[in-house]
Amino acid sequence: MIEYEPGKPFPGVIGRTLDESSPAWPRPTRAGESAANVIFFILDDVGYGQMSVFGGLCETPNLERLANRGLRYTNMQTTALCSPTRGCALTGRNHHTLGLSAITELSMGYPAHNGYMGFEHGFLSEILLEQGYNTFAVGKWHLTPPEETTTAGPFHRWPLGRGFERYYGFLGGNTDQWHPDLTYDNHPVPVPATPEEGYHLNIDLADKAIEFIKDAHHNAPDKPFFLYYATGAGHAPRHVEKKWIEKYKGRFDMGWDKYRKTVFKHQKGLGIVPPDALLSERDPDVPAWDSLTDTEKKVYARQMEVFAAFIEQTDYHFGRILDFLEEIGELDNTLVIVLSDNGASAEGGIHGTFNEMLFFNNVEETLEDNLERIEKWGNPETFNHYSWGWTWAGDTPFRRWKRETYRGGISDACIVSWPEGVKARGENRSQYAHAIDLVPTVLEALGMEAPKNIRGVSQSPIQGVSFAHTFDDPGAPTKHITQYFEMFGHRSIYNDGWRAVCPFPGSSFAEPLREGWFFGMPLSSRVLKVLDSKGWELYELAEDPAEIRNLAKEKPEKLQEMIQRWYTEAGKYGVLPLATAALERMNVQRPTIARPRTKYIYYAGGTPVQFSAAPRVYNRPWSITARVVIPEEGAEGVLLAHGNRHGGYSFYVKDGHLHHVHNYSGLEKFRISSPDPIPKGEVTLRYEFEKTDEPDFSKGKGSAGRSQLYINGELVASRNLPYTVPNLFGIIGLSCGYDAADSVHPEEYRAPFTFTGRIRQVELDVSGELIKDEEADLKRMMTEQ
Repeated sequence: MIEYEPGKPFPGVIGRTLDESSPAWPRPTRAGESAANVIFFILDDVGYGQMSVFGGLCETPNLERLANRGLRYTNMQTTALCSPTRGCALTGRNHHTLGLSAITELSMGYPAHNGYMGFEHGFLSEILLEQGYNTFAVGKWHLTPPEETTTAGPFHRWPLGRGFERYYGFLGGNTDQWHPDLTYDNHPVPVPATPEEGYHLNIDLADKAIEFIKDAHHNAPDKPFFLYYATGAGHAPRHVEKKWIEKYKGRFDMGWDKYRKTVFKHQKGLGIVPPDALLSERDPDVPAWDSLTDTEKKVYARQMEVFAAFIEQTDYHFGRILDFLEEIGELDNTLVIVLSDNGASAEGGIHGTFNEMLFFNNVEETLEDNLERIEKWGNPETFNHYSWGWTWAGDTPFRRWKRETYRGGISDACIVSWPEGVKARGENRSQYAHAIDLVPTVLEALGMEAPKNIRGVSQSPIQGVSFAHTFDDPGAPTKHITQYFEMFGHRSIYNDGWRAVCPFPGSSFAEPLREGWFFGMPLSSRVLKVLDSKGWELYELAEDPAEIRNLAKEKPEKLQEMIQRWYTEAGKYGVLPLATAALERMNVQRPTIARPRTKYIYYAGGTPVQFSAAPRVYNRPWSITARVVIPEEGAEGVLLAHGNRHGGYSFYVKDGHLHHVHNYSGLEKFRISSPDPIPKGEVTLRYEFEKTDEPDFSKGKGSAGRSQLYINGELVASRNLPYTVPNLFGIIGLSCGYDAADSVHPEEYRAPFTFTGRIRQVELDVSGELIKDEEADLKRMMTEQ
């Protein structure tokens, strides 16, 4: 058989008939013989000192198995946040260069912040696809601008648009592990089973990863694959079956102080930290364990038990993928890289929270609310996150955590395993490396070069450097000499063993309050000038890996050199302007595919609208108008719903009556119901929210207002709402004619609770146009409840 390069002249013979001709075929794209498979296993919010493979107390036997067959990289850095690190790991470019200064939901109209990863920054999946690989993505994505995550597209920044041939997972930053928001390839799909039927997302993701590999292997067993496997673990919610939780009962009763000492000892034993290293000091935001009450200890210990169970369960299901690869004879020739995207997360606050949406709405987490739900921690009734005492402990031996650029936020566990390509077994590597180094490392290991063009688009330079030269040479020098960091105005820089850090708003939450500064405050030019004059710290990592001894006053010249170097790197990689974690970033007006509108029309049965694209009804007057047909035998079900049991609203019919419920972050449910049944036939059903007061964001309370129900234009019920959800219902979107995935009001109905009548259309109006007339005002006073 004659094959030729596509685009080249046809080398066969074309005669007048077949007997005068000879064939030739365009050559299919094939990978090299015995080309290695590649797996990226990206963990979420898992601290340096949490997994047993790095000395932690969360058991990870399958990751230990990989490390024993490969290498631990003990000096790997990330960006301190999820989307930015994932972008770095898949492209080899710095996160500001990609437009990923933060998570995609916080995009702003500047190149460093817009969330639009240009196609000049090719993904590893795009590179390997052109080299004859199958490419699969499973799990968390969080790399598409929110305004492009709807079923209206465009889809070119979804996984299938960035070089992956198959995808199964969730597009956003997190999801309910029991009731996930699932996307299959380019379309949303319902959850295939319920928790009662044994469903859990980690099981589902492992099943799909195995299925994708198996499908390809059946048809082309010699064809290599790239699997990007990104679980939601250990991001909140930490959902896991009870059998895993019970295994850890009592294991964390010693508290976070003793946990750190125990883990630090383990880390020294594993050679992860130098034998003469010191443990970082107590964080001023974390109380001493011995100062807590018995009730506090009980609640906090349970939180960590559930987290550890979630991590081990995740490890177990990833182990199923490894077992399958071993079964088909592919494990030894698979280059596996394991990395967490940032340090442990402090988003649970000092007490932890049964519902992480409280954090995003600035609602105070209380010990009492957590205690009330302590036995339910990790089950479907919670969206749980542990106390930041465990965050601090989870980043042992370093200080601080996710979102900050101290080493607790940016130094992460990394494992590389490739038995056929790496001779070393069970060794540590201490060379400095960063997430941007993964792509050039893989390319060098596979004997490939970064392409100059991908699908006709000229490619930007890869900014990372390979560490493949360290695979079998523990003494090889690092090639990564300088690396800047910036997250929400918190800055640092590494250069040849030195680190300078400028914490913002301060080195803790408590410390800057004396100046009136706080996390999420704006960073003005005046504040930046103050920070640059006296806010920087200096550390020499060879002597002080945990950043304990600040040398800024002892070595002012070195500090000034490092500050200037940060600004040089910021200019090179497009970091400016600096932007903080101000809540207002969530609500920035962004360009949308659809033209700006205030009225949204929905029809029954469509796929859910992504939560990031659902109309924002917070702190404003708004209404729902449903035009329906009620058959003679009656009807029930959801007309329109947004959110789930952890926050949202639902407009529904039950027992013949019209209802609306506003679920305030899982804490309270404000329901209003029609006193009389809905008539049969063509009916117009309407809900209005009339704003009566301004929100108090500092207390996590959205605008007070009045809920009102109308049937055929007549006011039938009214109720005052003392406050509402101020900013975010949750991570489940909006659905018409049913409640997607999980119920907003599980005590009232079970999802999907599909409407059994006929919905002609449902209109959601945020223009502020409400029904106003004197008769309605008078009737309202008569119907208050």
